[in-house]
Amino acid sequence: MLLRCLRWIRVKITQRAQRFLLRVLASGPIPQHVAFVMDGNRRYARRHQQAIHEGHSEGFVALRRMLEACLRLDIRCVSAYAFAMDNFRRSPEEVDHLMKLAHEKLMEMSLHGQILEEYGVRLNVLGNRSLLPDYVQEAICHVESVTRHNNKAILNICMSYSSQDEMTTAVESAVRNSLEKSDPDICEITEHDISAQLMTAGSPPLDILIRTSGVKRLSDFLLWQCSEDTQIHFSKAYWPEFGLLDFVPILLDYQRKIWRQRLPTRRLRQ
Repeated sequence: MLLRCLRWIRVKITQRAQRFLLRVLASGPIPQHVAFVMDGNRRYARRHQQAIHEGHSEGFVALRRMLEACLRLDIRCVSAYAFAMDNFRRSPEEVDHLMKLAHEKLMEMSLHGQILEEYGVRLNVLGNRSLLPDYVQEAICHVESVTRHNNKAILNICMSYSSQDEMTTAVESAVRNSLEKSDPDICEITEHDISAQLMTAGSPPLDILIRTSGVKRLSDFLLWQCSEDTQIHFSKAYWPEFGLLDFVPILLDYQRKIWRQRLPTRRLRQ
């Protein structure tokens, strides 16, 4: 009984400390779009002597945890790399579990009273859906339909996704639109035309991209969206372990850079 009481007190103290920390962070500049490459689920499972599917399950718990932290900070858009097109090369057993897990979590998030409804989040699933099982496609259509009127925030779940595939499709669409509107001999495509055809069209510009597990590469994720202003961070933590204490230094670094950019303007006005 005493141990249970102590655990309860520790949880309450931690929750209050986190809420205070979020309020302090929210007083500074806040990014509008943060993306996560959720890497390290399998290595996390091996390190903890778990089955691979348990690591993926813990990864979805981490996604919910970080999504809620972002929403409390009033970050308008969160993008998460859930399943790359290349991941279909993994064992059939692992792919099958990931598809079932995705179906389960998508349906869970669409329920009344869950996080998407609580924070007014519209969910978009980005990627080549035709490669996904029918039951996952049905779940995607359901949750997108349920959340389509939510307008406070956006959650982009990238499944069966490849940035190269996204850009190829966007260029094809931009060319087709241009040919329909103008003389075929004067087909001009601008950067804006391509951006408008990307799967992320409607999302704010990407401010921060975070990859966990210590691996330093982008793995074909949001390559077009990574502009010169996008801050890229690599965290050593495996994704299931990634939490607010890992996120805070990244946000503080973002805020320092924003304040530094604004400082010359203030001095000139003085």
